[in-house]
Amino acid sequence: MRVMHVITRLIVGGAQENTVASVLGLSRKPDLAVRLISGPTTGPEGSIESQIATVPDLLFIVPELVRPVHPWKDVLALRRLSAVFRAQQPEIVHTHSGKAGILGRIAARRAGVPIIIHTIHGPSFGRFQNPLANAVFRSAERYAGKFTTHFVTVARAMTEQYLAAGIGRPPQYTRIVSGFPLGPFLAAKEDPELRQRLGIGPGEFILGKIARLSKLKGHDDLLAVAPPLVQRCPQMKFLLVGDGPWRHRLEHRARSLGLGNHFIFAGLIPPHEVPRYVGIMDALVHLSLREGLPRALPQALAAARPVVAYDCDGAREICLQDETGFLLPPGDLRGLTERLVQLARDAALRQRLGQRGQHLVQQWFGVERMVDDLHRLYLKLMTKRQ
Repeated sequence: MRVMHVITRLIVGGAQENTVASVLGLSRKPDLAVRLISGPTTGPEGSIESQIATVPDLLFIVPELVRPVHPWKDVLALRRLSAVFRAQQPEIVHTHSGKAGILGRIAARRAGVPIIIHTIHGPSFGRFQNPLANAVFRSAERYAGKFTTHFVTVARAMTEQYLAAGIGRPPQYTRIVSGFPLGPFLAAKEDPELRQRLGIGPGEFILGKIARLSKLKGHDDLLAVAPPLVQRCPQMKFLLVGDGPWRHRLEHRARSLGLGNHFIFAGLIPPHEVPRYVGIMDALVHLSLREGLPRALPQALAAARPVVAYDCDGAREICLQDETGFLLPPGDLRGLTERLVQLARDAALRQRLGQRGQHLVQQWFGVERMVDDLHRLYLKLMTKRQ
């Protein structure tokens, strides 16, 4: 069975890590021949191309497939993808991300690919953007949805949002959570050398956040509650893992609040190093206003670290109120402050929430389970066509 995955770019991010892990795992199945098509990887978010580029004939780059809307390049990318699908004749084309999701599905239809699958890693429309952009993206998703055989969603919230927008029918949706290698996170522990390198002293409470330093990720809200948090918990420090266009702005704001010594900007960390950083966190906060099901939450819970998150998209499916952490309405700064103070002061509570979360993640988020679920879906869809 020939399967071709398509994604816009391979930056360091949840959708990209999910796709690479899926492709690598599926390529080991004896009945599958798998390839991954991607556009060029550019920008400050880093690249994970190296994880897959060393596997012969697995990665194929289409230079015209770029993230911004670019009419001429988009037409060229569509033609290139259509030509590749006609030449390779895959039984399944499986698309990921916004631009590749639209162009890849249109190209697959033009090339006569029998099964077209799209994974919804996060919403392409919603309250996070203006009405005009929502109308454009919703229309594009409805159009591509007409010839999409099946949708994979990383969270039930994505299924509900897309069905509510008139995209597809319930039997066309399957939830497969975004798995990852659990071992390094299960083994994560305190690392005195790393703490010392980052300037973290004994007994300091480390609140972590793993996200690109960009719009919609909630860093402004964290900075807004930082002064009262530090006033009530002077031992608290904030460890920000990630990089992006807002870095200098956020660093400047932290200094202007007189909290430069309390914020640690770790920068862009390779995915294999993330468990080491999670190991020195006491809790993780996730305040994004646009996600599918953020991988940072199950990764922290795999290391038995409790989480605090805004109730956005799929966060409630892993951040279970009073079980694995605390779920808050977006923008509830008072509630955010109180919950973080509560965690900082109660080690037994952190342990209880973290252990419950670790058990939950072990059940659902192993990368092997994700790959096996995708493989079963492919076989099911192929059987239906026979």
